[in-house]
Amino acid sequence: MLADGAVAVAYAVFAVQSVVLAIIDLRTHRLPNRIVLPGYPVAIVLFGIAALLRPDPWALGRALLAGAILFAFYLLLRMLQRGGMGGGDVKLAGVIGIMLGFAGWDAVVIGLFAGFLGGGLYSAVLLARRRANRRTAVPFGPWMLLGAWVGIAAHLAGV
Repeated sequence: MLADGAVAVAYAVFAVQSVVLAIIDLRTHRLPNRIVLPGYPVAIVLFGIAALLRPDPWALGRALLAGAILFAFYLLLRMLQRGGMGGGDVKLAGVIGIMLGFAGWDAVVIGLFAGFLGGGLYSAVLLARRRANRRTAVPFGPWMLLGAWVGIAAHLAGV
């Protein structure tokens, strides 16, 4: 019961963080550290409590590994194409990885794919409607967050 409560609080905090970050990124093309970075200790502490009380003691390790993998993947994307991913996207990817990783590897894969699919479709629509060109900066944080929630929802639905 306490484990489920810790997980629920972690996802509730992430939900609030998601809404705030999506709005800020859409308006300013920024993901402020003061909002992104607290997601790390909150998730680690709450998921740590849950992992200790659940029959899946490796859940926290999986979450941390997923966070590191997503952080490294987004960092690589940032390094390969300057101006593509921002530093805020990289930092947010680590938090998202922890959130998805605690749910499971299925959630990580679905969440990552859904974020890129959503961002790509949005960009394609902007291009088709001539509201953007290939050089137009598009905030990616909202799509990363939407993808994360798709991954979490898919996991909860048993997909």
